[in-house]
Amino acid sequence: MASSLTCAGIIWAFLSFLCAATSCVGFFMPYWLLGSQLEKSVSFGTFRRCSYPVRDESRQMTVMVEQCGRYASFQAIPSAEWRICTVVTGLGCGLLLLVALTALMGCCVSELISRTVGRVAGGIQFLGG
Repeated sequence: MASSLTCAGIIWAFLSFLCAATSCVGFFMPYWLLGSQLEKSVSFGTFRRCSYPVRDESRQMTVMVEQCGRYASFQAIPSAEWRICTVVTGLGCGLLLLVALTALMGCCVSELISRTVGRVAGGIQFLGG
């Protein structure tokens, strides 16, 4: 397996992958904000939530659902700002993952990453960050 990357490029590829993976895990985990509601601990992030209140129409009261899950729809995300954060963070994670996987392929395939491709990838990483 020949590589088109220098030693610094290989380090960049692995660090890029670690950062992309960390960003994606952080995006999908619902532990951005922690608190309590109706004497239960709750947490939520841009994409998922844990222990959230729902209206029980049969008993005409609000009950806490003590499980984690994603929002039922994009419109169920609490505010427009939170929806924008979800889209921007998701796109950033996607860009970071795209560059990281391309860089890792560059570790195995010769002549895949040239100086120009490396600069473009760095720019995409900057945009994704």
